[in-house]
Amino acid sequence: MSCTGGFSLASKPFYNALDRTAQQAVADRLGSLQSGARPSRRPAQVQFGQYLLDNGALTATDLLRAQHLALLRSHDLFDCLVHLHPAQATTLAQHHADWLGLPYCPAPEAQADVSLLPRFDPQRCVQLGLLPLYQRDGKLHIVAADPARFDPALLRADLAIDRCRLHYAPRAAIHKALQRMQAPRLSLAASTRVDISESCRNWGLRPLRRTVMLTLIPVVLALAFVIWPQITFLCLALWACLTLVLASSMKILALLSYVTGQLQRHPPASNLLTTQGPSQRGPPLPRISVLVPLYKEPEVLPALLKRLGALDYPSGLLEVLILLEEEDQLTQSALSQLRLPDYLRTLVVPDGTPRTKPRAMNYALDFCRGDIIGIYDAEDAPEHDQLLKVAAAMQDAPEDLAGVQGVLDYYNPCQNWIARCFTIEYAGWFRVVLPGMRRLGFAIPLGGTTVFCRHDVLRRVGGWDAHNVTEDADLGIRLARHGYRVEMLDSTTYEEANCRPWPWVRQRSRWLKGYMATYLVHMRQPWQLLRQLGPWQFCGVQLHFVTALSQFFLAPILWSFWLLPFGGAHPLHGFVPWPVLQAMAVGFITVECMSLLIALTACTARRSLDLLTWVPTLHLYFPMAALAAYKALAELIFAPFYWDKTQHGLAPEEAEATSMPAPIPDG
Repeated sequence: MSCTGGFSLASKPFYNALDRTAQQAVADRLGSLQSGARPSRRPAQVQFGQYLLDNGALTATDLLRAQHLALLRSHDLFDCLVHLHPAQATTLAQHHADWLGLPYCPAPEAQADVSLLPRFDPQRCVQLGLLPLYQRDGKLHIVAADPARFDPALLRADLAIDRCRLHYAPRAAIHKALQRMQAPRLSLAASTRVDISESCRNWGLRPLRRTVMLTLIPVVLALAFVIWPQITFLCLALWACLTLVLASSMKILALLSYVTGQLQRHPPASNLLTTQGPSQRGPPLPRISVLVPLYKEPEVLPALLKRLGALDYPSGLLEVLILLEEEDQLTQSALSQLRLPDYLRTLVVPDGTPRTKPRAMNYALDFCRGDIIGIYDAEDAPEHDQLLKVAAAMQDAPEDLAGVQGVLDYYNPCQNWIARCFTIEYAGWFRVVLPGMRRLGFAIPLGGTTVFCRHDVLRRVGGWDAHNVTEDADLGIRLARHGYRVEMLDSTTYEEANCRPWPWVRQRSRWLKGYMATYLVHMRQPWQLLRQLGPWQFCGVQLHFVTALSQFFLAPILWSFWLLPFGGAHPLHGFVPWPVLQAMAVGFITVECMSLLIALTACTARRSLDLLTWVPTLHLYFPMAALAAYKALAELIFAPFYWDKTQHGLAPEEAEATSMPAPIPDG
C-alpha cells in the first residue's frame, strides 16, 4: 500500500484477460516452479478467461462481468469469479490449478508433513498463504494460494527458488489447514505479538514483586493519614488542585479550538477530518477488513448483521471477520444457524491466555487481506457511509498517518439517568476534548472501536498488547512512539450505553486499570519515551494520563471543597489559612462550572438539546467513577490481566431507531 500516491493494492490482476504482459510474466515464472507431476494443459499465450471458456466452465457473459469487476477493483480475475459464483468455488479452483500447470491440493492438511512445520513461522505462512507440504528428492513442496507472487525468501531467508516445487490450493483451504495444524503456535504468537519492552505481559513473570510494589502505595498513604492526617490531606489536596488546573487548561484549549472552528463557519465537528467520500475518478478503493470480536453474545447477532449489511461499501472490497473464542460454543452455534453474506466469515480463535479482545484481534490480523483494518464492537451501529469516508481519508495520505478514529456516541440515552450522563460524557470527550488534543499535536488514546489503521503499520508496531485491558489507549501511544499519528474522522458510530450502576463501575474500572497499565508500561524508560515522542507529545502523555488518574483517585478530596459554600467544616479548617482555603474552593468550583460548559457545548454539537437539562446532574454521576478507580487499583495489584466483560443487548430495540440525532446538511 502506498500512502503517498493512493493505494497500490496487492491484488493487481495478474490473470486478468485484459493484462497480457502480466499474463506472460506469470507463465514464465511458473515454468520454473512446476512440480513436474504433469505437464501444463495450456499454452503460455492462453489466458485464464479464455481457458475457462474453452473448457465450458463459464459463459462469455459471466467472464465479461468478472473482467469488469477485476478491472474496476484491481482484483485477480479468479477472486472476482469466486465472488460472483461462490457455489462454483471448488470447480473454479481446479480449473485455476490446471491453467497454472500446478497440482491441485484440495486438502493440504492431509498431505503435509508435520515434522516440517517447526522450521517455518506460522504467522508468515498465514500472511503469504503458503504451507510447506513435504520434502522429496531434495525439493521442498509448498502449496500456495498465489503462486505468481511466490518468493521463497519471504517464507525463509535461506530458501532458494530452485529448491521449491509448488502446488496450488485456495487461500481458505490453506488457512484452515494452518489453523488446525499450527493452533498452539498461532495462539502463542497472538499473545506475544507486541515487543516485550512495550507490553505489560512481563508483569506475570514476577507477580510477587508487582503485588508488593503496588500494594505499598495505598499502604503508605493509609499510614500517612494515621500519623499526619492534616499534612497528608493537604499534600493530596494540593496535588489534586494542580492536576485539576492542568487538565482544565487542556480542556479549555480544546473548547477554544472547537469555538474557533464555529466562528470560521466550519461544520460542528470542525476539529475532525471531514471527507465526502472518495472520488469516482481517483485511485481504486482500498480493501477494508473489519474485525468484530464476540464473546458469549448470541443475542446481538441479528442486529449486528443488519447494521453491517447497511454499510455502503463494495462487497468485493469489504471483508468482515467475526472473531469467536474456541470455547464459546453458544455464539458459534447461533452463528452457524444464520445465513451470512459472502463478505462475512467467522474466525475461531484457539483457546489461550489471556482470553481478551486484543489477543483475538492479534490472531486475526494475519488472516486479513484488507489494506485497512477496522474494529467494531458487537453493539456498534456505524453510519452507513463510514467506510467510504475512511477510504477517502486514507487515500493520498502522508506516510505518518497510521489511521483514523471515528466519533463514538450512544443510541440509548433516554433509557435512564445513567445513560443520559454517559452520553453527555462521551459527547464532551469525542466531539470537543479528543479532537482538541489532536489539534494541539498530542498523541491521542484511541477509543477501542471505529478505529481504522493501515494493515502494514499495525504489523510493524506489533498489533495490540494482548495483556492490556485498554489495548486501544495503548495502541494510540505506541503508534506515536513509532512516529505515526491518528486523526479524528467526521463519522459517528453509535453504541449501547452501559446504564446499570454496577456494570457501569465494572466497565469503567477496566478502562482505568488499562490506563494505569498503559502509563506504567510506556514510562518504564522515560528518557527513551521522551526521545521517541519529543518534548511536546511527552508532556501531552503526562498531562493526560497523570491528571486523569489523579482526578479519579483524589475526587473525594476535591469534593470536600463543596462543604465550604454550604457552611460545612472542612478537614483543613484551622490548619490552612482561611484565604488559601477559600481560594482553593473557588478554583475548584470554577473548574466544575467550566466542565459543565464543555458538556453543554458537546450536547449542542450532538444536536441533543433535550440533554442540556441533565448536565448539572453530572456531579452526582461521577462518584461512581471514583469507586471504579479503587476497584481498578485492586485489580491492577491482584488481577492485572482480568477482563471484566461488558454485557450488551440490554437496550430497548426501539432505542437505536429513535435516539440517533438526525443529520443536518452543512451550511
